[in-house]
Amino acid sequence: MSRTQIKLLKRMQKMDSSLKRMKDGESIIDPKSTVGGGVGDVYGEDRATEDQLVTPWTVSVASGYTLLRDPHHNKGVAFTERERDSHYLRGLLPPAVSTQELQVKKLMQSIRSYDIPLQKYVAMMDLQERNERLFYKLLIDNVEELLPIVYTPTVGEACQKYGSIFKRPQGLYISLKEKGKILEVLKNWPERSIQVIVATDGERILGLGDLGCQGMGIPVGKLALYTALGGVRPSACLPITIDVGTNNQKLLDDEFYIGLRQKRATGKEYYDLLEEFMFAVKQNYGEKVLVQNHSFGLVASLKLLGGSLADHTFLFFGAGEAGTGIAELIALEISTKTNIPVEEARKRIWLGLIVSSRKESLQHFKKPWAHEHEPLSTLLDAVKAIKPSVLIGTSGVGQTFTKDVVEAMAAINEVLSLSLSLSLSLSLSLSLTHAHAR
Repeated sequence: MSRTQIKLLKRMQKMDSSLKRMKDGESIIDPKSTVGGGVGDVYGEDRATEDQLVTPWTVSVASGYTLLRDPHHNKGVAFTERERDSHYLRGLLPPAVSTQELQVKKLMQSIRSYDIPLQKYVAMMDLQERNERLFYKLLIDNVEELLPIVYTPTVGEACQKYGSIFKRPQGLYISLKEKGKILEVLKNWPERSIQVIVATDGERILGLGDLGCQGMGIPVGKLALYTALGGVRPSACLPITIDVGTNNQKLLDDEFYIGLRQKRATGKEYYDLLEEFMFAVKQNYGEKVLVQNHSFGLVASLKLLGGSLADHTFLFFGAGEAGTGIAELIALEISTKTNIPVEEARKRIWLGLIVSSRKESLQHFKKPWAHEHEPLSTLLDAVKAIKPSVLIGTSGVGQTFTKDVVEAMAAINEVLSLSLSLSLSLSLSLSLTHAHAR
């Protein structure tokens, strides 16, 4: 056998071995050979490119022009000389090599040049879609300045105009059209190891009401904060909008509206879709995936617990405008269902540690929530004294839903609502991660 034939035989044997390992689900890519740098690749996300099969017998990592359009791995002009050679980037980038810190400085100058917050929001979303690492570096280093842009209050305006500024999907859309095949839709999402899902049906977006499909800005923004502030890796996060229509006639008449053009589904049709969604999530991502149902309201949990909202005592940690806005919605719902005055309904709802003795020093929107009680110094004290059945966090202060608070809530209530359990799990997770980061 000639030397050429021997080489060919060895090559074929190697390809057969690779194919067998691929069929067995084993990676055949050396993780060190993939793109590195930028924000530290703590989670090995660079290996995500191992799934990009080119032919049945070869595996390729992202390189060249494709790499520059992959937001998960693109570093722009921060690619080093060696990386430009290794990943076929010569000629595709200008000659200068720039550090990530210099890129951040340049982008902050650009963002600060905009006078309108929505323009800054669009600039940030554009960055996230082309260079994810730089987006999070920028957000982490300038969180106090950029948090109001990425999330409230600017995200509210972004949701109102989402149809006009929409460019490419940043999350997964599940509508009534997908009923009966939601599991298939979930499998269309490219990431497989999802740990956190934030889902909204768009019915109550901040204080803006029903924004339908355009509520996607909320889960996108919230998950960006979970990454920047809580350390949850981006590839483990999945924003989802469940589109069951909208009762917002202005949106239905808008030619740029991106959702279903029908009135909002209710009753059995709505609950059947949500039930299929939750079963599909569990089947596709396992028992441990965290699902935060955003803007759904507390009414859905009554299906599990029975009774009405009037049967419960609510305690909020955080008494800002977000907290008082949610509390007012609960009071209005209780008032509507029981025909009692809103003022009476408010007595079932406690805002943070607000008591009547502090009333004169309170901001005007907090005064209706000041109840007669001795001053309380901690959340744990409030839980033990007020004995709430529902605990809602609307504060930016971390490490507050502690193990002691959770155990106190569990001791008071035989059955915690699903929404409470999820909120506690998320708060604990983020608090612990934040503490570890410190």
